Amino acid sequence: MSGVWVFNPNGVMRLVDGVEAMEGCRQGSGGRRKVLVHTASNEMITSYAVLERKLYSLGWERYYDDPDLLQFHKHSTIDLISLPMDFNRFKSMHMYDIVVKNKHSFEVRDMMM
Repeated sequence: MSGVWVFNPNGVMRLVDGVEAMEGCRQGSGGRRKVLVHTASNEMITSYAVLERKLYSLGWERYYDDPDLLQFHKHSTIDLISLPMDFNRFKSMHMYDIVVKNKHSFEVRDMMM
């Protein structure tokens, strides 16, 4: 099963393929953008350096299998977090992937622009 889990405002989630997920990310959100927040510190993730520190503290390790992706693996699970190397390409679908794999440590919030 491949794809991305998409969460609707009413809390319902569904699995969509990569093309549909990317189209959803391109649609505007009315002057708002999504941000990933570390819940324990209430810190907004503004770079991969910040994210990497938070993931390391949760037991995630860098995985160097693909030079085109920034990947993290946790030995106690089969989960793999794969992110684009360029932080500017870090989209809400990547944020929700991190949230699903770290349920009580991160959340995605709307930020008014």
